[in-house]
Amino acid sequence: MMSAMWSAAAGMNVQTMNMDTISNNLANVNTTGFKGGRAEFQDLLYQNINTAGSSTSTTTTQPTSIQLGHGARLSGMVKDFSTGSLQQTSSPTDMAIQGSGFFRVLMTDGTFAYTRDGSFSTDQNGNLVNSNGNTLDPQITLPQDTMSVTVAADGTVSVTQQGQTTPQQVGQITLSNFINPNGLVDLGHNLYQPSLASGDPIDGTPGSTGMGTIAQSSLEMSNVDMASEMVNMIVGQRAYEANSKTIQTVDQMLQLVNNLKR
Repeated sequence: MMSAMWSAAAGMNVQTMNMDTISNNLANVNTTGFKGGRAEFQDLLYQNINTAGSSTSTTTTQPTSIQLGHGARLSGMVKDFSTGSLQQTSSPTDMAIQGSGFFRVLMTDGTFAYTRDGSFSTDQNGNLVNSNGNTLDPQITLPQDTMSVTVAADGTVSVTQQGQTTPQQVGQITLSNFINPNGLVDLGHNLYQPSLASGDPIDGTPGSTGMGTIAQSSLEMSNVDMASEMVNMIVGQRAYEANSKTIQTVDQMLQLVNNLKR
């Protein structure tokens, strides 16, 4: 009976982590470029009471095994990297990726981070930066006398300067992709960092093989489905409640044993 109590406690623990994941998804339902997560579970080790195939006599064998499970554990957190819906904006430096890929930004320590958040603006030098001030890489600088900015679907950035009618190309946006995006490490602030599991970044121009295209004056919204998350929350709550009931039931059984009279 004690193993049943510990199994139920393990079940309550993983459902708590499941609820943490769901609450984070709901908290970021309006976060630009956010990708919803999903908790995945595995069953724990089994206690072998009897092994299938073991001899029961000189001529017969055990047809089935007898194994007692010991609950569940969290095995991983999987991100849903499907494209979220696009929202039109009035800023010409806002960009959304339609399809696969990440923008690459330069961090203050000289390393690169990757993001789906395309809410870029210009700093005091005219460089395109994200909301944290990290410079888009490759660096794109808009002249001070820029009158209009055009970002093509293939990432070509052109500007029309004051007194001119012909647009001039000032840069080329590149995207990065990963063999295993779920191996990326969350840094917060809508940024990811590669790991051994994600593999090295694969760079390319928007629209090339395996890369999405750029939509100017648009932002990719969170891909969290509120209805699905609410259903998952109810299921998780009921699973947590069922495990707590198991503990209560085992406690009542132990109380009956303690109250036995000779």
